[in-house]
Amino acid sequence: MNITAADVNKLRQLTGAGMMDCKKALTEAEGDFDKAVEILRKAGQKVAAKRADNATSEGVVLVNVSADGKEAKVVAFACETEPVSKVEDFKNLANNILDSAVKNNAADTDALLASTLADGQSVQENITELVGKIGEKLVISDYSTITGEQVVAYIHSNQKAAAIVAFENTGGTDLTELGRDVAMQIVAMKPVGLDKDSVDPAVVEKEIEIGKEQARQEGKPEAMLEKIALGKLAKFYKESTLLNQEFVKDSSVTIAQLLEKTVKGLKISSFKRIQIG
Repeated sequence: MNITAADVNKLRQLTGAGMMDCKKALTEAEGDFDKAVEILRKAGQKVAAKRADNATSEGVVLVNVSADGKEAKVVAFACETEPVSKVEDFKNLANNILDSAVKNNAADTDALLASTLADGQSVQENITELVGKIGEKLVISDYSTITGEQVVAYIHSNQKAAAIVAFENTGGTDLTELGRDVAMQIVAMKPVGLDKDSVDPAVVEKEIEIGKEQARQEGKPEAMLEKIALGKLAKFYKESTLLNQEFVKDSSVTIAQLLEKTVKGLKISSFKRIQIG
């Protein structure tokens, strides 16, 4: 059948796909718009599969803190190149994904991908369609939820890094300013754990081995290597665990001391740092 320019434009407006892709899909579907949309969706799936190994080092990180300030959700929606991260369709879908996470209280990334958006399609289907339209790999690279007596968030100015932090034993104090400072610290200083007890044992073992090898390379006696490595591990804990880090705005206090100075008994129950790239 004859596929008119009006038909192609109608499908293009409906799907956002390119003109030639729309014409090809309509021709293959013999003018059936529903079939043409399905063909374009399948084309998107093919694009997604073809680009599956591509790096996604650009995108946006979005955060939602509940109205009562007791829960925060953070989503990282990633793409391959910076220009795509600025496209309205990409930004709109990122916001819709976060909205879906909040509305459906998605437990994890798989649940979020399976949740339904306003158009009746799943998050995954919407991502696949946008892949077909844009021609880049798009992924939810990270998704997390934390809860606490009070939760505070911070997003870096480039929207590629964020942190959410949960406090307990607040004593009813508004921790908005302190929480933002601590969340900024998390983004900037990249702590690997809350304190030494929360550091992955594999990381500890690796740091000890690195410390031993460094001491060995410096010509230290073999009998001293363990002691030297443990000394280096103590320094690692100070630099890489949140409560033991010096506060970036006042190096005279650690984060643990800052909390105690703000509210006696104030605790951080959990935190999450997310970064794209």
